[in-house]
Amino acid sequence: MEKQQKSGHLVLVMAPFQGHLTPMLQLATILHSKGFSITIVHPELNSLNPSNHPEFTFVPIPDKIKESQLSDEDLADKLKESLVSTVDVAGSVQSLNKNCAAPLKKCLENIFHSHHHIAAVIIDTLMFCAQTIVNDLGLPGITLRTSSATTLLLFPVLPQLGEKELMSGIESPELQALQLQRLRALIVQNPTQAMMEVRAAFTNAMKFSSAIIVNSMEFLELEALSKVRQYFRTPIFIVGPLHKLAPAICGSLLTEDDKCISWLNKQAPKSVIYVSFGSIANIDKQELIETAWGLSNSKQPFLWVVRPGMVCGSEWIESLPNGFEENVGERGCIVKWAPQKEVLAHGAVGGFWSHCGWNSTIESICEGVPMLCRPFFGDQLLNTSYICNVWKIGLELQNLERGNIERTIKRLMVDMEGKDIRKRAMDLKKKAALCLMEDGSTSSFNGLIKQITVSET
Repeated sequence: MEKQQKSGHLVLVMAPFQGHLTPMLQLATILHSKGFSITIVHPELNSLNPSNHPEFTFVPIPDKIKESQLSDEDLADKLKESLVSTVDVAGSVQSLNKNCAAPLKKCLENIFHSHHHIAAVIIDTLMFCAQTIVNDLGLPGITLRTSSATTLLLFPVLPQLGEKELMSGIESPELQALQLQRLRALIVQNPTQAMMEVRAAFTNAMKFSSAIIVNSMEFLELEALSKVRQYFRTPIFIVGPLHKLAPAICGSLLTEDDKCISWLNKQAPKSVIYVSFGSIANIDKQELIETAWGLSNSKQPFLWVVRPGMVCGSEWIESLPNGFEENVGERGCIVKWAPQKEVLAHGAVGGFWSHCGWNSTIESICEGVPMLCRPFFGDQLLNTSYICNVWKIGLELQNLERGNIERTIKRLMVDMEGKDIRKRAMDLKKKAALCLMEDGSTSSFNGLIKQITVSET
């Protein structure tokens, strides 16, 4: 990216989780290339190494995380008890905001007084406490949404609607296919005080934002975006895919094992099923065993990411069943973490068995890789509905039994059904490539920069 003359100073408020760190860093890189100087304010938890990003100024704030025990691992422990798990996540996000509010206020005040002028403060959705602080300082606050634009309907809007209003709001075939009624029912059942308070704070922050940035592509969510723009009068800028606009950025909190690329180089084109469930989700030992035998019996080469501690009660892969590694031999490769963007772009990869987090979904779409969906919680359920029911570029794995896993892998990787899915995935890849041209993300970024310029005058 060609660097332009300095346009002003931006402060970015980052959330301390893998799926949020990376897109915020990518956004920072793009805006820096447009001429903005960047300060990144972040909780001490999961702090990035500033020396890896010398173009930015990093300012940590105390977060009392050790006291509240909020971490990716702790969230994983909470999430494993429930499919949606909004209860525990809401409490954790609430604690994060409560702990960070006072030090964040002091930090932003110091930056404001030392720089005299800040063009805007860009806030990760999870750090909604920042919006009130920004309002008090008289600064424009812009929200970064690291999930799909449709989640702006699912979490703050739909739970507030009655059944009649809901039905009239999702009458289109695309929105019907998303099964929003089912997802809404899961969200609103037995809400805790924390859930209601976080939802209210999140919605309030959206209303006061001077703009909303979403890492998506217009063609992916056309009908939902139309509804979102009806409910939110705030300008919404669809600026994805961020990872393609800032491809050199790596904000991984785990060490990537690039030796797996050498293994991929030895595999036949489109033959490998890549398996990764993201940075938070946990599985139990039985699911590990069923997954292992399903992969083995499918006879497909596989690259499997098993994070240390991902399997409950195990340090790594010591719970793999006896005979599995002997059966698989060189056909399988297991790593602790992989350079995912490079893996998905590799010619040997023909399928992605994923938790369907939004970053993973976007990355897979951009490489034309069909997906096998195993959602765990939150927006992963919505993303799965898009993948399987709307875009039709994947299959949902509902029964985690080895025989069904084997059959579903073969459906995706070998059968005619899988070939049709792959064709649709490649069609989406072509559309995603168009978003990188002048009438796509570039145009949206120009609109965002214009909005920042208008806000600061």
